[in-house]
Amino acid sequence: MRLVCMFDLPSETKREMRDYRIFRKSLLENGFVMLQYSIYYRSLPNRSSLKKYESILKRLVPPGGNVRLLYVSETQFQDMILLAGSRSRQEEIVGANRLVVI
Repeated sequence: MRLVCMFDLPSETKREMRDYRIFRKSLLENGFVMLQYSIYYRSLPNRSSLKKYESILKRLVPPGGNVRLLYVSETQFQDMILLAGSRSRQEEIVGANRLVVI
């Protein structure tokens, strides 16, 4: 399963910009990978792991803005159609694999 986190946070004041940076850094520290601006995802083995990260993110969400979580299967994620641009280097290396050891 993949947990997709999509967010749109305000960044007009210094406080809002700080909250944005802290939230984004927290996503990275929790193993999320940027798919595109303000859309991050993480591979997880089962639904109980999904719930764990859901509760972690609920604690990290800053006030204001919009944060959404979406659960998708590996098949659904791999069937995503890319209309413009190209896949990131990480997407090409990892592909359908959940874990790559280099």
